[in-house]
Amino acid sequence: MKALILVGGFGTRLRPLTLSVPKPLVDFANKPMILHQIEALKAIGVSEVVLAINYQPEIMLNFLKDFETKLGIKITCSQETEPLGTAGPLALARDKLIDESGEPFFVLNSDVISEYPLKEMIEFHKSHGGEASIMVTKVDEPSKYGVVVMEESTGQVERFVEKPKLFVGNKINAGIYLLNPSVLDRIELRPTSIEKEVFPKIAAAKKLYGMVLPGFWMDIGQPRDYISGLRLYLDSLRKKFSSKLASGPHIVGNVLVDESAKIGDGCLIGPDVAIGPGCVVESGVRLSRCTVMRGVRIKKHACISSSIIGWHSTVGQWARVENMTILGEDVHVCDEIYSNGGVVLPHKEIKSNILKPEIVM
Repeated sequence: MKALILVGGFGTRLRPLTLSVPKPLVDFANKPMILHQIEALKAIGVSEVVLAINYQPEIMLNFLKDFETKLGIKITCSQETEPLGTAGPLALARDKLIDESGEPFFVLNSDVISEYPLKEMIEFHKSHGGEASIMVTKVDEPSKYGVVVMEESTGQVERFVEKPKLFVGNKINAGIYLLNPSVLDRIELRPTSIEKEVFPKIAAAKKLYGMVLPGFWMDIGQPRDYISGLRLYLDSLRKKFSSKLASGPHIVGNVLVDESAKIGDGCLIGPDVAIGPGCVVESGVRLSRCTVMRGVRIKKHACISSSIIGWHSTVGQWARVENMTILGEDVHVCDEIYSNGGVVLPHKEIKSNILKPEIVM
């Protein structure tokens, strides 16, 4: 079986982290975002993953070469010379996706994090006999999204309503699809949208079915949702593999700590924290609702909440970092500095307080 991951563009919403690496390689819960998806695909028997990409393919491929051998899965790139939307890349990668088996293939948005119930999706797809299956998820505020209106008992999709003013349902497209090869005959090689142009036609032919996603879902393409997504991911980890989470008197709630990280005495860590490889957390530090990426040093008595600390940065003694502060790679926050929502570009030194959310060039 094969799969296509829509990697797409520049990851502008996750800058300054995406100034250092392409967005799918930004760490989430201590491993690159895209690896969560590739591992889930491998686990259900996918043998080849195609990355649809229009930006820095060599960086992506060099990075993923290691994982190809580790995971025993073939990873190739299909490079766009111009942005092709969400459907055009399927037409471009047509020859990579179709083989003599005639099997359906998966398509995933690279920003989506969930429990990836792909095995169940294959069974669902076989059972309805349609042309395409999409995963849908229930949300509290459907008016912000495109809503999928479907027949409850069979899951047959009737229509899509973009950002509805009146309530038509609370299920939205979750960005995970299983498509028969025949779907490719419906897609032209041009910039085109799978959600707005391709799926409505399949729905009109009564061949599109939606499966309600069990468990959590989040599009982690921007900082606030990234932090929320980490909470949901760690929650799910607690239910399924609680042994992977840290425990001890200094841990509160769900915390993921890489085994190579060092944590000093008298710290209070959690809830909803990920600490990456090679990090050093000195004594008396307080961390909550944050991600601390590889090689970061947090000095004594610093306090970090609701923030993302990029690779190899340092946070000084008694510093306070909060309210969606994002430090790019190799940022140095001096002792006793306060950051209230600062977004700091890579390789900067912060010597004065950031009192309101702003970008620090």
